[in-house]
Amino acid sequence: MAGNKFDCQAEITMTIPAFKKNQYEFTAHIRDPEKNKMPEGIEDRRMGIYRELLFNNIEGFISSGFPVIREIFSDENWHKMVRDFFANHESHSPYFLEISQEFLTYLENEREPNNEDPKGLLELAHYEWVEMALHVSDDEINMDGVNANGDLLTRHPLFSSLAWPLVYQYPVHKMGPDNLPEAPELPTYLVVYRDRSDKVRFLEINPVTARLISLLQDNENFTGTDAIDHIAKEMNHPNPEVVHQGGKAALEELQQHGIILGTQM
Repeated sequence: MAGNKFDCQAEITMTIPAFKKNQYEFTAHIRDPEKNKMPEGIEDRRMGIYRELLFNNIEGFISSGFPVIREIFSDENWHKMVRDFFANHESHSPYFLEISQEFLTYLENEREPNNEDPKGLLELAHYEWVEMALHVSDDEINMDGVNANGDLLTRHPLFSSLAWPLVYQYPVHKMGPDNLPEAPELPTYLVVYRDRSDKVRFLEINPVTARLISLLQDNENFTGTDAIDHIAKEMNHPNPEVVHQGGKAALEELQQHGIILGTQM
């Protein structure tokens, strides 16, 4: 069986036109020059221009998409990681704007963790990817069917498609070279959103507000009051009115930030 497989591969290799064979050798060398020799007949100085240009382009996009991670890593470890991504990751998109998604996939599924990696690296990478994804998203705030002045308590609140509720075990929005937690802390609840000025912002929320958002997004028939009542029962709170006051304030704050657009008509 093994012999048949190798014979088949050899036959395919022999049938590849010469120009395609040169293309494969050219790209393989650029991606990983230490493992793949240069195509014959090309001057090393010229190949060096391509090696540097393409790697620097990829590295530049990743640096701009993950600026905090870039700042945390030493130059040596950063370039080693990007080089490994460039050499070994099989990208599924040809678009430069989607390099951040490809790099996140690489970190989550392919890269071997390093002892020098900061704790919470994958969560921080996801948070930075979210910022980039919202920034370049083609979605627009759509007010069709939305009553911007609707009563958030008696109607169903509607959320912006450009507002993403997230929960992390690390305080990713505070992490940096001088703030690297050694272990998971209390969960961090955030809403990362793009406002009407196309600026990406975040709002830190508490677990109760996160639960309120989840209930309203999962239950299209819930009014604001329905969701708050549900939470009060879950908490078995001795004074439900306190929960109602807090829930009403949370809904109003979310609307002030443009996370809630209004209510159903």
